[in-house]
Amino acid sequence: MKTSPETHVALSEDFPHYPEAEMQARATEFHAQMQSRRSIRAFSDRAVPAEIIKQCVLTAGTAPSGANHQPWYFACVGSQEKKAEIREAAEAEEREFYSGRAAQEWIDALAPIGTDADKPYMEIAPWLICIFAQRRGGVRDGEDKKNYYIHESVGIATGMLITACHNAGLATLVHTPNPMKFLNGICGRPETEKPFLILVAGYAADDAMVPNHALIKKPLDEVASFL
Repeated sequence: MKTSPETHVALSEDFPHYPEAEMQARATEFHAQMQSRRSIRAFSDRAVPAEIIKQCVLTAGTAPSGANHQPWYFACVGSQEKKAEIREAAEAEEREFYSGRAAQEWIDALAPIGTDADKPYMEIAPWLICIFAQRRGGVRDGEDKKNYYIHESVGIATGMLITACHNAGLATLVHTPNPMKFLNGICGRPETEKPFLILVAGYAADDAMVPNHALIKKPLDEVASFL
């Protein structure tokens, strides 16, 4: 890799360096923390300050991306009126999905989770974070360059957003009605941006439950190898 004082700076002094024993402890502790994360479909209407959501989005924005173009946009919807609009449009798509658009194999796969076309939590939860993938952009405001590895980049940023929300004590749910073009109009985003998913965020309801099926996680030897 070519470097020069004109194009690069030294690695920040606050980049973490830990003894191996502390590294192991931190990795183990973080795994335990994230192991408690669950997708929630019963949310409380308890308010969540926008500042908490802002900090979580800022964390997502630190994700790596193709050419560092950061091809994502987070429309954070807290308006009750707009949440109702999103719910109505999302449920319309979901009714078509469950009534024939989806293959029976897909419907069967969803059965243990118990989902259906009704999404009341989209109005109950305080925040719907609508994530958009940008085909064009750049690292500076106003740039109109081709973006690269768009879905990979937005996917990584979304994972970091979910992690940041959990770390802050918020419950989340990934929602992906298909198609989602209705989000562009509701959120005031240009047609050149593609809706990626909706992240429902807030506090879990006191009576929230999780399907047994969701507790099944593959063991390490089924998801990784060390060569």
